[in-house]
Amino acid sequence: MKRKISFLAFFLMWSKVQGWTVPDLHVRICHWLDTCSEPVRVLQVFRGAAKSTIYAVYKAWQLYCDGTWVSLIWAADGPLAKKLTRDTINVLRRHPLCGGMLPTKPGSQMFWVSGSNDPRNASMTAVGVNQNVTSARARDIDYDDVEVPKNIKTADARENLRAKIQEATFILVPGGQETYIGTPHTHDSIYPEMIAGGAASLTIPLLEDQIRYEETTKRTRYPVPFKPAADGLYVMLGIYKHARLLVEGRDYRYERGEVVFAKPPGGAVLDIYARCAWPERFTRAEIEIRRKKTRTLNYWDSQYQLQAKPIKESRLDPEKIKPYAVHPRVELANRAVRMMLGNVQIVSARAYWDCALGKIRGDVSAFSLVLDDAAGNIYWHVAEAMMGEFAEFSDARNAKIIGGQVMQACALIERFNIPNVYVETNGNGAFVPQLLRQALKQQGLRCGVTDIQVGQNKNARILDGLEPPMKSGVMWAHVDVLDGPMWDQMKDWNPEIKEQPDDYLDSGAGAILQAPVRIGRMVREKVGIPTGHGREDWRPTGGVHEVTLET
Repeated sequence: MKRKISFLAFFLMWSKVQGWTVPDLHVRICHWLDTCSEPVRVLQVFRGAAKSTIYAVYKAWQLYCDGTWVSLIWAADGPLAKKLTRDTINVLRRHPLCGGMLPTKPGSQMFWVSGSNDPRNASMTAVGVNQNVTSARARDIDYDDVEVPKNIKTADARENLRAKIQEATFILVPGGQETYIGTPHTHDSIYPEMIAGGAASLTIPLLEDQIRYEETTKRTRYPVPFKPAADGLYVMLGIYKHARLLVEGRDYRYERGEVVFAKPPGGAVLDIYARCAWPERFTRAEIEIRRKKTRTLNYWDSQYQLQAKPIKESRLDPEKIKPYAVHPRVELANRAVRMMLGNVQIVSARAYWDCALGKIRGDVSAFSLVLDDAAGNIYWHVAEAMMGEFAEFSDARNAKIIGGQVMQACALIERFNIPNVYVETNGNGAFVPQLLRQALKQQGLRCGVTDIQVGQNKNARILDGLEPPMKSGVMWAHVDVLDGPMWDQMKDWNPEIKEQPDDYLDSGAGAILQAPVRIGRMVREKVGIPTGHGREDWRPTGGVHEVTLET
């Protein structure tokens, strides 16, 4: 593209027409848009910073410099995409340098400027992410707020969004550029994914420096790992209606790198910030108003601080689960057999199988194993999907089970010395306990199988099982569990929604809610193999005591 004038100069001329005072924030954005020539770019600026307004001026500048330029505006839906084209049309009509560039009645969905030489592809075309763009061509694709709450609610919805965006491969001409403009609305946002993949990035949160303290009822001193800027510190307590922007000298004092209170401040959370990106407009009073109108910390963090989090507060946050990376081992010590997980002795365990048909795009047949130590810590060690038919049989007259979900369960039972499996028999699981008992007998494994008929509301059961140990800090999970589908299910889970992906959560909660089962002896029984070679009982025991009761 031939640059007749820099974008910053073009923008300053338009600002004069509009009567705007241009803050340093906008100069920074203009310079980045003008000079960043990477094939993929991500522009994230906090809500209310006028990033889309600036970008409309940028699109007008591109067309002013080169009338043959062709852009595709892609947004979450058609009406949202048309906002950018309408704003661009307004700039082209009124900017001092753009006279005569537009036809008499340009369309908001698509329009051609004077100098365009492509009758098939408009100078700008606005479409929603689910609209058909087959056969379109563009030198620029601009994703303006393509990620919004309604299209990222579930993992499937986010996958659909990514699949639609992949269409850009066939639309963009060689050497073209993609630009993503928006704020993250979920933990699994496309913006950090693009940046991690090598996209150029400009990210400007409302407050550049920050630290958060969630325990505010005991301490009076809070270290601040950054220095206050010219506008001082922004110390905020709580969120939503009861949020407060504290005043230095009245509510706290700052001394030697710490915020100090006369007594513990209390409240849900304490946020300490510095360096407001636009202090002229986002005054302390304005920031406090916006904090009071923001319902959740996640919404504040995602829309103003540009951290990839779901905008709704989650009752279950997997980041509160402590990770570990070792597997249990059975060993002999002091003439007794015990099970160890790292340097921690395991005293009980339980598995829970939430049965399903194991079909693609159907409910997950989730199998979870939970271990316990004597101190009350809970270790979620397995969260796996059982795949295929419940059982596959040989063609022999006395048919043997040769595969299927029950054989996968047997493999886990043997590997981790599982003493008892609770099998949920609701719906399709009615015949699974008997099939599992047959498979265990066939494999020579001793393991109890307990049928469970669940009548409690599932969401209430998930909360009852998972929320208390997570809030009390005793919940651990193996890295394989945290790296698997459980993490996304927990991040997305909403207790107010009845039908949602929650099979791993239901299975894990079911395992936790069952009374601890002391591990008994499990041996492999096969002809010619003495049972003495089986695995020993590693369960701790209190011995046998004789007690006399008063009558």
